[in-house]
Amino acid sequence: MSDFESAITECCKSFCDRLHSWCILPNHYHLLVTTSRIKELRNEIGLLHGRTSFEWNGWEDLRGRKVWHNCFERKMRSERHFFASLNYVLNNAVHHGYCEKWQDWPWSNATDYLETVGIERALEIWSEYPILDYGSKWDIY
Repeated sequence: MSDFESAITECCKSFCDRLHSWCILPNHYHLLVTTSRIKELRNEIGLLHGRTSFEWNGWEDLRGRKVWHNCFERKMRSERHFFASLNYVLNNAVHHGYCEKWQDWPWSNATDYLETVGIERALEIWSEYPILDYGSKWDIY
């Protein structure tokens, strides 16, 4: 997971104006980015998916297994949408039961985020922009 985290964040550095947040889990990941090069980013992510699935399937002698199932993006419609998305990404490892606190998950930028904005401001953002039913297709338009 560390190797994939490095590869996906490097990919984002090449094609994004800013990588706001990420969380890498054993079976999926989330990125929150600002980019004017979404087609190039998606193409590079597709190439990364191809390389990693080939490598991982080789390790496990499972050629032909589908590793990656989809990749999609959402345009942020408002400040509220952005910050709810940020909270969702940072909280994803907790949501899926991998850890109890954001900063306990090593494959995200949660620790850096908390150091940058501070715990007090992070709690304000969490309170002001709650996740609520995020992920239940409320942000699809």
